[in-house]
This record gives sequence, structure tokens and C-alpha cells, in this order.
Amino acid sequence: MSGSLPFYQKHHRHYDRGYRSREAQSAVSQYQQTSSTYSSQSKSSSKGIAASFTALDESSLSPLTKRAKPTYLAMDKENQIIGYVVPIYRGSQEYASGLSDTEEARLKGSSGYMARRGLFSSAMEMERSEHHTSRRSVMRESAERISLTKRIHDNEEYHKRMNEDNLMHTPEFVIKPRSHTVWEKQCVRLHCTVSGWPEPRVVWYKNNVSIDPMANPGKYKLESKYNVHSLEINRCDFDDTAQYRVSAMNSKGELSAFASVVVKRFKGEVDESLPVPSQHGWACEYGITFETHVVDKFGVSFGREGETLSLGCTVVIYPNLQRYKPEIEWFRDDKLLTPSKWIQTHWSGDQATLTLTHLNKEDEGLYTLRVTTKSGYETHSAYVFVRDADAEVEGAPGSPLDVVCQDANKDYIIISWKQPAVDGGSAILGYFVDRCEVGTTNWIQCNDTPVKFARYPVTGLVEGRSYIFRVRAVNKTGMSHPSRVSLPAAAMDPADRARKGTSAPWTGQIIVTEEEPAEGVVPSKPCELTITEATRNYVVLSWKPPGEKGHEGIMYYVEKCVAGSDSWQRVNTEIPVKSPRFALFDLAEGKSYSFRVRACNSAGVGEPSEPTEPTTVGDKLDIPAAPGRVVPTRNTDTSVVVSWEASKDAKELIGYYIESSLVGKNQWEPCNNKPVKGKRFICHGLTTEESYVFRVRALNAAGLSDFSQESEAIKVKAAIASPAPPFGITVLECERDSMVLAWKQPAFIGGADITGYFVDYREVVGGVPGKWHEANIKSVSERAYRVSELKENMDYQFQVRAANMAGVGIPSAPSEVFRCEEWTIAVPGPPHDLQALEVRKTSLTLLWKPPVYQGRDEVNGYYVDIKEAAAGIEAWRGVNEKACTSRYLKVSNLKEGETYVFRVRAQNKAGVSKPSEATEPVLADTKPGTKDMVVDVDDDGVVSLVFECSLMTPDSKFVWSKNYEEMTENPRMTIETKGGKSRAIFNNLDVEDIGIYSCIVTHTDGASGSYALTEEGVKELLKVSHDHKFPIIPLKTELAVELQEKGRVRFWLQAEKISANGKVEYVFNDNVISQGEKYKMNFDKNTGVIEMFMDSLSNQDEGTYTFQLQDGKATNQSSLVLIGDVFKQLQKEAEFQRKEWTRKQGPHFVEYLSYEVTPDCIVRLRCKVGNMKKDSVALWYKDGREIKANEKLDFSEGVLNLEIAQISRKDSGVYETIVKDDRGKDTSKLNLTDQGFKDLMNQVFSVIANSSTPLKIQSTEEGIRLYTFVNYYNDELHVTWKYKDSAIAFSDRIKSGVVGEQLWLQISEPTEKDKGKYAIEFFDGKGGLQRTVELAGQAFDDAFAEFQRLKAAAIAERNRARVAGGLPDVVTIQEGKALNLTCNISGDPLPEVTWLKNDREMVSDDHYLLKFESGKFASFTITQVNTADSGKYSILVKNKYGTESGEFTVSVFLPDEVPPPSKK
Repeated sequence: MSGSLPFYQKHHRHYDRGYRSREAQSAVSQYQQTSSTYSSQSKSSSKGIAASFTALDESSLSPLTKRAKPTYLAMDKENQIIGYVVPIYRGSQEYASGLSDTEEARLKGSSGYMARRGLFSSAMEMERSEHHTSRRSVMRESAERISLTKRIHDNEEYHKRMNEDNLMHTPEFVIKPRSHTVWEKQCVRLHCTVSGWPEPRVVWYKNNVSIDPMANPGKYKLESKYNVHSLEINRCDFDDTAQYRVSAMNSKGELSAFASVVVKRFKGEVDESLPVPSQHGWACEYGITFETHVVDKFGVSFGREGETLSLGCTVVIYPNLQRYKPEIEWFRDDKLLTPSKWIQTHWSGDQATLTLTHLNKEDEGLYTLRVTTKSGYETHSAYVFVRDADAEVEGAPGSPLDVVCQDANKDYIIISWKQPAVDGGSAILGYFVDRCEVGTTNWIQCNDTPVKFARYPVTGLVEGRSYIFRVRAVNKTGMSHPSRVSLPAAAMDPADRARKGTSAPWTGQIIVTEEEPAEGVVPSKPCELTITEATRNYVVLSWKPPGEKGHEGIMYYVEKCVAGSDSWQRVNTEIPVKSPRFALFDLAEGKSYSFRVRACNSAGVGEPSEPTEPTTVGDKLDIPAAPGRVVPTRNTDTSVVVSWEASKDAKELIGYYIESSLVGKNQWEPCNNKPVKGKRFICHGLTTEESYVFRVRALNAAGLSDFSQESEAIKVKAAIASPAPPFGITVLECERDSMVLAWKQPAFIGGADITGYFVDYREVVGGVPGKWHEANIKSVSERAYRVSELKENMDYQFQVRAANMAGVGIPSAPSEVFRCEEWTIAVPGPPHDLQALEVRKTSLTLLWKPPVYQGRDEVNGYYVDIKEAAAGIEAWRGVNEKACTSRYLKVSNLKEGETYVFRVRAQNKAGVSKPSEATEPVLADTKPGTKDMVVDVDDDGVVSLVFECSLMTPDSKFVWSKNYEEMTENPRMTIETKGGKSRAIFNNLDVEDIGIYSCIVTHTDGASGSYALTEEGVKELLKVSHDHKFPIIPLKTELAVELQEKGRVRFWLQAEKISANGKVEYVFNDNVISQGEKYKMNFDKNTGVIEMFMDSLSNQDEGTYTFQLQDGKATNQSSLVLIGDVFKQLQKEAEFQRKEWTRKQGPHFVEYLSYEVTPDCIVRLRCKVGNMKKDSVALWYKDGREIKANEKLDFSEGVLNLEIAQISRKDSGVYETIVKDDRGKDTSKLNLTDQGFKDLMNQVFSVIANSSTPLKIQSTEEGIRLYTFVNYYNDELHVTWKYKDSAIAFSDRIKSGVVGEQLWLQISEPTEKDKGKYAIEFFDGKGGLQRTVELAGQAFDDAFAEFQRLKAAAIAERNRARVAGGLPDVVTIQEGKALNLTCNISGDPLPEVTWLKNDREMVSDDHYLLKFESGKFASFTITQVNTADSGKYSILVKNKYGTESGEFTVSVFLPDEVPPPSKK
């Protein structure tokens, strides 16, 4: 075993508990063993008398006077046992109630007690009902045990009387409590062993005062089990330093033992991994024991100034009572946090969350969550680091922190702060202090020049006002961000502050009540004048007011005098000082001064105080010396413990800053941004496997010290500790005198390989365990061991310890009691040592070892069972229906993110064994960085399997297996490992190598992979290997031929990859050809393109062409056969290409003449020409007749267009275009006759059809019309109207026609038979296009109704009454004349005629003759006109279809008057 860890690894509060010191482990182990020993020794006796002595055990915990012992036996008058009594609540109380019988009865009768009982009654009612039936059976069994108990008790009493050693005697301390010296925040346990008869009552005292655990919940814990009594003090503080006494008393006497506890104040941090109290206890108030577990814990966190950071844990409390709420508290560096604008806490019922809304460096520290219930508490802690925000100016320092108002009075407030860890790369020149009055946002700088001392008195404040302050650091580069603001402070004396009135929140002003002035008396001199603080910038004086104040508020004048002279100078001449403290500025550094103070009031100035001793102006506080030797020590994979020697003779030390740098980089980064006061710190956030150096500097108010010397370099990796206990001890085989045990590997192996295991055993007789004995002196490497030389039919318990290079770990918990008797069952024993490998998101491989006990026959197969980890035992199900003969199985079809457990059963001819122990829960997930095993074939054809791991540690190793049997020496394979990659090379791959190859990486979180090599896989790999041994140059393309411009022939191929050393031979008909006049060769090694050119092909060039490639040992060739028709076609095409090239030397057609139809049904003849110049000419011809330029001839951008609008059959013909100039000419023709014209017109019809609108329904007075519009109508267009998919036979009732661009179908006088689907089909020579409409249902009804309405309106319009004409507008007539007017009347039926004069109906008489003749003519006659006949006349005709009127005016004049002009 290795030695203990250094001191600083024992006392660090957030140090990993896995690295607990050896002493602490030994102490814990000793206490556990002692407790378990007494537990085991008392089991047998307690088994029979538990019912009788439960109350006695509980009463022994009480620190008060022993009260009557209750009994659970029912007795008659002769004290004979006749029954039993079962209490409602059972269980051992963790804390004594501390109440007498009468007090407890009074408490139970109180309303508070009943309320607390009622709080949980509903929650427990269901549980009581569920256990009611089982309680009856337990009561019957208890009655039987009581009878046996009485006989056993009588027998024991008889033997006690016969044995002198067991006679009644005074208490004795078998083991006395020992004294302890501990650090603050540690836990300490005092324990003792007491004997005596009757059983002594034990009470603990602190400085002779009885200790009551209930008075300080969570502070003390008392336990008494099997004569072992202990007092546990949780999180010791300085007040726990005391003498502790334990008193044991019975009827024979009393005896006490003493132990001292000394609590030292430790400047650093304390290791919370030291023994902690059990934090679950009996809540006697409710009769329930709460168990608290903190899961999903927050870890070490990093943030940056200005960010928001949340810490959270899931808290599980059992039992879960809805109305019960635990006490949730958060601490930072052991200081309770309260909600504020910076801190928010939340409890959701199972989640505790702390949110830091705006991070500052003040928030850095150790955060602790404490969950307190009535049964105890549970805590979790982790460190939070806060980095500086990015500076506004690169190179500016970090912001100061912890701005505090230390001394506040009427005249000034002293502000202190801590210097930042980051200076930006240049020394900090000083600090500026800003103030802001509470309630405003106006920040005012308090000092004109930066101050270096980290304290500064701010003057010029308004008395009674409240202020907040902030500080900024400055260096030669720039200014830092301001610090977090201080808490508000009022400018007033402390005495006045105690008498302050109401604060006005909008200004922060504090209203102070002054004494009423009275008759003034000159005050006496102040006293006890002292210099409380002196720096190079200021001096602070403090004194006591004079005893006689003159019954009026006084003020002070301060005077100074240079040492050696007698010239006193008043400092505050203009404004007297109101408070008995004052800060003086503008003193000459290095000079000595004396000071004195005078009191004054309205009555005058008093005598001066006694002067101070001469004081030299300058910093009295020196910058601390550099810290001493810095020692880093390994901690975890990402952290290092750094300790150092304290700065010598440092005064008012604030703390230390630690910096780290990668070795050789000299780039220093702060490890903490908030000073730590200890001499030890854990630096987190480091990179695993990197080497770092560290340095430290101290700071006080005067400034930062020099850096310490750099530490030695240390590589970041986890420290080594002894392994945790094994677990899951089971029996694999049992014979008459031996048993084979198996166990599971510890969850934590201590960072080093486990070198072996040690097994201990002990006999259990009558339920009482004996002493432990070693089963093996030499450690065993397997997790199974046969323990021999046991006694047949004897009961045994076992424990196992694991060992590594750090030492032997603590033993496991004792196993179950196993009886040593030979197994005779026919089926085999259970398999053991289950292991899950190659865990992926949907699969894993399960391995196991065969049963040690084979049964009657050999094992011939295995079954694997699976279930979800959270499911019950009924969820077990089989993975394989057919037994597998191998000792491994790949389990597939897992659900990603689900957690599973597995077990295995063995089978032989007799049957199936019991299942093995279940595995630990396995999460189906592919971990980041996981890689699968791959097969590789190198350039020499060597086949190998490669497994790569990126999560290796320095101690990791690759372990290769075949069929999951480790390959120690395999002549067929060679293993090569380099870095994080291991390669298993097949020496001579063959079918013998078929199997599953796997690789495990030790000291990782299960990194493993496998590759199944099948027979088909071997064949494929051998083929690939052969290709690699005898390589060929891969070709992207085989040899091909193509024609280029001027009919030039190109032979070419392209290789995928070829080096600069590649060579090519060109072969024609087995003869090598070379570069010359006929053949031109080109070889581009960058692209792998190989070419050969020939200007033309002659008949002698018919044959086979071959390109032969060579690149090192790789070769390839490709051939092309050009003979027969293939060669002739190529030769013909080459000749054509040559002619084409000649044609294109002058103006020519790039695209020959074609046509297109525009959406407007314009036919456009077009062609594209090239190589044109200014004097080039383009001519159009139709049927040999030139088309003139005014016929829309167009030429632009090399395109010739001829547009034909409203094409008709007369436009049919042969069109020709000719381009020519002095270089030559080219011709293009287009035949638009017969079929060509039909195709053109069909395309026109297609455009017309596509432009048609959907068929619509329109009602007319004749019937219903269906119509569609097209963009253009051509007389050649052929359309077909269809009804129900059949062509319509037109008649007088159903007609079709065209009006402009509208095509219509008219259905006159529609009927129900006309309902149905109508369509118009356009013919375009292909599929045509059809537009349809459904004239049925509501559409038909609406159209028919509209038709009826229009028809009726037309009839009415034709037959309504009308006045056809004949009436003038104005009639001028001479008096005495006769007037006769006639108008035509029409209408059917015959209208009624009415004449009106001045809107009054007229009647025919002798003067007015009104006639209506032949039903057509209405006449109006005045036989002899007079002036009375002047007026407005009208005729009104009316029948059932309408009414119409005609008006005229009659004007009568006398014969001698001039008639007015007539109006027409």
C-alpha cells in the first residue's frame, strides 16, 4: 500500500471524494467494522427479544432521566403473559425526543401535535389499509415468538445467576472516546463502548451541559447500537472547541469518560470528503423517516462577467408527500445567499435552481445546496469560476471587485476594494472611485488622479444622503470596466444612523432628528485623538467628542503642525467637521506631522486636544512578499491541486491569485479571479494530458506582490487511489468443504489497474457472525475464487477487497449468509461475470463466463434475458429463442437512450439454470468519439484490422481477442500499436482466420469494437489483396475516338491516377507508332489524359489501336478496333466535318431555317447565321420569288426572322434563305407545303387552344349560351362541341358560332334534357385540347332561372304600351282657332288611353274631343281655342306590361299679339 496523500488533499472541500486520504479511509473503515461487529454479535440475541426490548433501546438514547420502560407484553393479574401489544409505529428513533412522559403526553394533546399528525395521516392511510391483512399474520407469528422468547429469557436469567461475570455491575468503558483536533467545517465523531448490567443509560455533555440534538437540528447526531455509543458533530466551527463528557449510569452506579475536541481555523479550504454525518434520520414529529437524495448534480462551472449562469439539482425525497416542502438553502463560501437582483432561487417540487442573473467576479466561489428535512439534510457543492469580460480596449486591466463601504460618517465614507487578477499585460497605475446618489443615475468621479492604495475616503458628500460606489482600474493602455456597485451607505454618523428617520426612496436622503438647541456653552477639548489610517495620499484621524457638549450639536476644526516646529495650521478653515473622524489630503509625502482637534459651537471654539505623536506621511502598509514554494499535485483529468508557502510577515493579507501556463508557452492565465485566503487551491478547466506550470502572488490593500517562482511542470491526469469495494457477491458452486464465489468489479478502480482481490470469510452461528479470516494470502486476479477448508452444513459470510498499485481498498459489505452444503441439482449453476461491450445506440455485445457447477451434464447452450432498468421483474424477456452455444451474443434492436439490464441462464440436458446476477444498467447510446473497427489493405496487399480510440489515457492498452478469447500468442497475426491506433495484421490470410475479432481499450469508459470476418469476406479481401500486390492503373475512360474541327481524328483515354514516372506506348496493328507528321501524341500526367491525333483517315488507317500504360509495377492497356462499317462510318463523318469546316469559313448558318408560333399566333421563320460582316447579304425567297424587305424582314445579333401574321393557306410554300458575300454563300430551305403546312397549322391551332379560356355559362332571352375566348381565331381552326362526350348534332335549337374571338354554343329553349357535361375540343393534329363545363345541378338551375327572367323581360319590352309619336312639344295657336293632334299608340293587350291637362284627367265633351280609333290612333281636338286652354297637356297609355306618356304645351295668344316662338 502506498503512503497517505499530502495534507492539502485531505482538507479541500471540493476535492474528489474518490481521492480520500488513507488515514481517513482507515478511520471510516474501523468505525464501520466496529459497528458491523457489534451488530453481528447482537443479532442472535436480539432476534428473540426484539419485541420486549425495543422500547428500552429507544429510551437509552434519551439524555434525560430514565423513565418507565414500556412493554409490549400483555399480562394478567398474576403477571402471566397472556398476549401481546403491537405499537402503531415501529422503527428505531435517530434522535431522542428529550421529553418526559408528562411533557410528551401534554405535547400529544396539543393542537400543534394534532395538526402535525394530520399532515401525514391522509398520505399514510392507504399504506395502513394495504398492510392490515399482513399485520394480522405478523401478530399471530409474534404471539408464537413471545412464548419462545419467554423461555429463552428464563434460560438466560438462569445462566446469569450461575455465571459471576454476568451478575449486575456498574458501567464500564470498554473503549473510551478519544480526543480529536480537526479543522473548521470538518465533521468529527466521538464513540465509546460501554458494558454493564442493567444496561447503562448514556448521556453526552458539552462543557457539562447536556447535548440535545433536537435543539440544533443537523448539528449533533446521537447513536446507540449494541453497546456502541457515538456523538457526531457536523461541520465543526470554532465554538465546538470544548471538553465533551459521556456519562453511563445504571442502578449500580455512574461512570464518565472525557474527550476534548479542538477546532482549528484553517485559512484554506476543507475537504468535505472526510467523514460526514448520516443525513437521514427518524422524524419523530411525524413518525416518518425522510430519505433525501440529490441527483443530476451541477458540476464545476465557468462563466464570464455579464453572463447569466444557472445551477440546478434534482432532489428526490422519499416518501414523496405532496404537502411537505423541504427547506432549500444556497450558500457561497459558507455564507447563506438571499434572493436579490443578482441572485434568484427557485424550487419546483423536485428541482432546486439558483440563477446568477449578472455574473461578476464577486460571484466566484464554492456554491453549496443544502436540502433540510425533519430527518436531516443533504448537501452538494461545486465551484463556480467567473472570468473577466472582454475589455473595451485591448490590454486594459480587469475590473476591481468587492467594493465595500467600511467607515461612513457625516464628512466622508471610506471605500475599500480588491485588486483584479488581470492587469492586461502592464502594471496597474491606480484606481478611480465613482459615486452615485441613490435614486439617480449620475456617476461622479471622486479622485482626479488614480490612487494605488485599495482604500480611499470619499469626501464632499451631503449629510443624510445615501450613496453607492464603484471602482475602475487603469493602466497605460486604458480603463477597465467598472466594478459591481457597492451596497448603499449613508453620509452620517453611526449614532445618528441609529436614530434615523424614514428614508425617502427617490433620493436616498435620510432625515435626522437633531437635539433642540439650548443656551450655548463653549465645549471642552476632544480626547483620545488617534491616527487610524495613514497612506501616501491621505491620513484619517479619529477622536472622541468632549464630555461637555454645551447642550448643542458641536463641530470640529482640525489643525496640523510640521514636526519640529510649533506652527499650527488649521486644515478645515471654511467648513467645520461635523463627525469625530476626518480625512486629510494634500500632505507632503515623507514629512512628519502632528495633529490636534478643537471643538466649537455657537458659543465659541474650545481648547485643542492633545496632539498626536509625529507621523511620517507614507504607506504604513507594505506590499506583501512573494509567496514561497509552489507545489502542484494531480487531482482529476481536468484539475490540479496547487499549494504554496504563505508570504512572510504579510500584514492585512487579503488573499492570493494563482496563474497557470502551458509548459514552454509563457502565456499566463488566471486560475481564480477572486482572491483565495488559504494556501491551497484546485485549478479547474485544464486540458487533460497537457503539462502546466503555476505561480502565485499575494495581495493586500497596498497592492499585489511579486510572483512566486514557477512550480515544477505537472501533467494533468487523475491521481491514483485505492479502489472502491467490490459488490454483488454470489455463490457459483458449493461442495462439502468449499464454495466458489464470484463478485463484480468496483465501480471506481482508483485510476490504476486492479492487481488482485482478497477474500475474507467468517462463520455465522445462530445468526451471530464470528471473526473474519483470510481466505487467500496471495491476491487472485480473477473475479471468482474457491474458498476451501470450510465446514459442511455451516453458514458463512464473505467480503472481498480489491487492490491496485495504490493499495488495498476497503472491504465490500458482508455478503448474504450462505450454507456450505454440496449441490446435487441436475441443472447447471448460473453463469457469472457478465460484461457489456461495443455499446452503440441500437446494439451491444454481451459476454459471460460459464457456470462453475455443470450439473448432471455438460452445458450445451445459453439464454440471454433483457429488461429495461426501471421496469419490474415481470418485464424480463428473452433475447434468443434458440440457445446459443457461444459465451457471447450480440443484442440488437435496442431503443436509443434507453437503459437496460441483462442476465444469462445456462442449459444442459436436465434443464435451464437459475439466472445469473443482472448486469449494471447499460445506456444504449453511442458515446462521442466512438469509432468502429475497420479492415485495411495496404499497397503491398497486407490485410489488417484497425481500431482507433481518441479517449485514451496514458495507462490505456489495446487488448485484441478472437471470438472474444484474448489473443496472447497468435502465430497467424501480428499486433502493432502506435498512439491511439492499433493494427492487427494477418500474416497469411486464409479461411482459418474466419471469426469475430474484437478490441478493448483499457482505462476508458468501455471503448471497444469488433469485426466479423466471414468466408465471403475472406474471399473478397484476398481479391483486393491480389489487386494491391499486382496493381493495375485504373482508368476513368477506355480508349475512345472522336472527331474534331476540320475532320481531325482524336484517340484518347484518361487514367484515374498516374505518377510523373508513367509511360505510354502507342500501338497500331501490333506495331509501335511514334510522333511524326501523321501522328501527334500528347500525355498530360496531371490529369491522366493520353491523346493521339490524325489529320485525316485513309483506307490504310483501318485496324486496331492500342495504348499501353506503365507506372512502376502497375500496368494497363486499352484497345479500340476500327474495321469494316465502323471505320467507314468514321471516315465518312470525318470527311463531312472537313467540308463543314470549309463551309464555315464564309457566312453560314449556325442554325438552319425553322419556325415557331408566338402566343399571339404569329408564325416566325427564323435562322441563326455566323461569320457575317458588313457587306454580307441575307435574302428571303418563297417559291423562288424573293420576299421584299418591307415584308417584315429582320436581322439582328446573327438571327434572321420573318414573321407571318394571320397565317392562312395562301402562305403555304417553300421558303429559302441565302446568306452570301465575297467569301461564299450558304443556303437554308424550309418546306411549308402539304404535310409541312399541316404541321405548322397544327402548332398554330395548339397555341390557339392553349389560349382559350375556361367554358362559361351565359343566359340569354333565347336560352343558354356556352362560350370561350381565344387570343386569335383562324378560319382553319377545327373545333368540335360535345355533349356527354358525344359530338353535338346542331339544329335550329342548338347552334354554334364565332363572334370575334368568342366561340359559342347556343341552346334555345333549354329543358331538363339539356343538363349534362359540355365540352369544346380543339384539334391540333395530336391529342388536342378540351375545355369542359358541367351544366347541371345548381349551375343549370341558376342559368335556367336567368333565361326565364330575360325571356319574360324581352316579352314585356316588346308588348308594353307605347306612344309612337305625332305630338309636338309646344303648340302655339291663335284664340278662336281649332286644334287637332294625333299620335300612334301600340301595345298588346290594347292599352288604356288617358288625357291630362295640368296633371288632371280630361273628359271628352263638345269643347274637347278625345278619340282612340282602331286601337292605334289617339286624337286630341279643341273645337274653338280660348286663352283658358293654355297649359300643359299629356297622354298616358297603360297596359299590364308598362306605362308610357307623351307631353305637350298649348299656348293661346290673342289676334293682336305677337305669337311667341315655337319650341321644337
